[in-house]
Amino acid sequence: MQPPASGFLDIGAQRLESRFIGPTPAEAPTLVLLHEGLGCAGLWGDFPDKLTQATGCGVFVYSRAGYGQSSQVDLPRPLTYMHDEARDVLPALLDAIGFQRGLLIGHSDGASIAAIYAGSHQDHRLSGLVLMAPHFFTEDLGLAAIVEAKAAYETTDLKSKLARWHKDPDNAFYGWNGAWLDPEFRKWDITEQLAYIRVPILIVQGADDQYGTIAQIEAADRECYCPVEIVLLPGVKHSPQREAAETTLKAIADFAKRALA
Repeated sequence: MQPPASGFLDIGAQRLESRFIGPTPAEAPTLVLLHEGLGCAGLWGDFPDKLTQATGCGVFVYSRAGYGQSSQVDLPRPLTYMHDEARDVLPALLDAIGFQRGLLIGHSDGASIAAIYAGSHQDHRLSGLVLMAPHFFTEDLGLAAIVEAKAAYETTDLKSKLARWHKDPDNAFYGWNGAWLDPEFRKWDITEQLAYIRVPILIVQGADDQYGTIAQIEAADRECYCPVEIVLLPGVKHSPQREAAETTLKAIADFAKRALA
């Protein structure tokens, strides 16, 4: 099956905005990008195009339900929303695009979803994971930043900025923010999943990430039995692909070459 260059994919009851760049899964490995908690297909900018150029792989991006131009979700989101995405949506999505071999590349929430998927599915098609600014458990620092994000959304022009990318910015923002600020979410922890990952991992994190400390990296290094490579970027916050694009691209391209060899 050849995935559409751009448009929508129907996965169960969800209609998901998507874009495919570069060679098809039948022609080359595929890099599947999983966006952050306030991201979408469009917010990757030209990063997918540059990834294709740097690796020769096809790149697939999509907006999860509740984001971008995809279907909306009912609020509040269940606190298991990342597990639900990894276990229910992502397997069907990979099948729908004809995924044959490649990597999952996740940012923030997307990195958590990628880790949950790899830790709960022994998918022979998967050759590795790239986790940018991942979170495997909650930290006070990250929760404080999410409280600040809520204040910014409700008192500044953040909502109008997000409205450029999401057809329903409230659905996108409160779906993410409400789950993370639920008192029960403090118990959220996926470190147990890390021990079940059987493919190499590259972690790219900003040293000044406002949503997570190096304790996240240390957890992966401690819990994983698979090889874990770490790129810690000085002076970078939560978005390595935007704040240090060239360094991040090179790290991913080098890792992809090794993992896909």
